[in-house]
Amino acid sequence: MSMEKVASKQFETKTWPDIVDSDDSEVENEIDVDKLPPLEVGPNENRLQHTYCLWFSRKGTQRAATDYSKSLHVVGRCASVQQWWSLYSHLIRPTALKPYRELSLFKQGIKPMWEDPANSKGGQWLIRLRKNKIERAWENVCMAMLGEQFLVGDEICGIVLQTKYPEDSLSVWNRTATDMTSTTRIRDTLRRILNIPMTTAMEYKIHCDSLKYVSMSHSRSPLDNNESPNSKKDLWRATKS
Repeated sequence: MSMEKVASKQFETKTWPDIVDSDDSEVENEIDVDKLPPLEVGPNENRLQHTYCLWFSRKGTQRAATDYSKSLHVVGRCASVQQWWSLYSHLIRPTALKPYRELSLFKQGIKPMWEDPANSKGGQWLIRLRKNKIERAWENVCMAMLGEQFLVGDEICGIVLQTKYPEDSLSVWNRTATDMTSTTRIRDTLRRILNIPMTTAMEYKIHCDSLKYVSMSHSRSPLDNNESPNSKKDLWRATKS
């Protein structure tokens, strides 16, 4: 099967370039991901353990759940290694995205929102990266998730890349913030994949604490949804394993 044929099956948003270039955070999202039929995997394709959805969002000025959900657009899906590379090869590279855009790769059935039932009791490991490092990091962490390299069972929900200025950020979301064994293994796997020195601090943020903070500060911009207060609950300074 050619890459073009695979790509034609995977892309769900026909106006992908228009959505990326738009400065309107409420461009209509015409795709209901819950109603999409299962993806077919060809006999010569390497099936992934899960089907994944790739989302794009451009955040507005308010962070109400209903408003944020409107900014989410399903770009495409993949259920095999070949489908992922076909999808990935057609994407605009992170360094070409405008600031405050997000690419999120999540297991199908989980939306990249704090409020999603699969995410509501979880958290995220957050890494800030220079713009010349983000593309390779995004690719490597996505491949690690697709290849089940984190070895934490069903704990991984997805990965979010957020373009900012002057740095970008990459985060790995998991289901259970209180599962210290899994969160520590995710951290250590990220260090290995991205060659992060042991002396470099990494941040873990709990989604429910982020939601509480947003509810107390309606004027806060969603562009900084990874910038919750540095409380002991939602920030782990991990300088050693």
